[in-house]
Amino acid sequence: MEGFDPASSFGPEVATHYDDHPRGDEEAAVAFLLEYARGRRALEFAIGTGRIALPLAAKGIQVDGIELSTHMVERLRTRPGGDQINVTIGDMSVATTGHRYGLVYLVFNTIFNLLTVDDQIHCFENAARHLAADGYFVVEAAVPHAWITPGKTDYVHAEHVGMKTVVLDVARYDPVTQLLDENHLCLTTGGITMNPIVCRLITPGEMDLMARIAGMQLIERFASWQRTAFDAHSSAHISVYGRATMS
Repeated sequence: MEGFDPASSFGPEVATHYDDHPRGDEEAAVAFLLEYARGRRALEFAIGTGRIALPLAAKGIQVDGIELSTHMVERLRTRPGGDQINVTIGDMSVATTGHRYGLVYLVFNTIFNLLTVDDQIHCFENAARHLAADGYFVVEAAVPHAWITPGKTDYVHAEHVGMKTVVLDVARYDPVTQLLDENHLCLTTGGITMNPIVCRLITPGEMDLMARIAGMQLIERFASWQRTAFDAHSSAHISVYGRATMS
């Protein structure tokens, strides 16, 4: 997308309103992650405003984070318990905390925010560097076919239609680069606002290969935090990776 800068896409405006509309899966996500943390220290890549990290920490898990956006971290600090989270500012594909963890996790399609195959592989390698010998790397992401219809490279979707507000999701997909250029347009009687984002969509199989390159292997995969079976009709996946030497 011309003029788009991923490093600045989560600025003060996004950070201010990021918590306005919770996804509603926070409790299930935390329960799932607790099982793999097993009481050990955890690291969240792209911790953001602490949507998952704060309730996980409230369960007694020491949570650290890596986050590129200082504005998101500033928002995190204003939330209850936010001042207790250690956050390293930097790119999750290369930044390090200098510690090893029983659990490293990356949620809500954030792996797609890395826009090259090399950066996505580096992210898996960085997760492996932070893992304890028996640690787990958990990734939550959509399945690309849930967003993109095969053979169709663009779409306009009406997310909300109201008397005074209309929200449109406008997107174009390049199957060669696997980049999805997307802009959320909010049309109101007071004007138009835009919220652009670019994602590089990858399949679960591509993630498995990236994990292999990083010295990890797939342990389990589910369609939801509630451990729903993953199949051809699933629109998302929760994938759990461990070191390739694990049985």
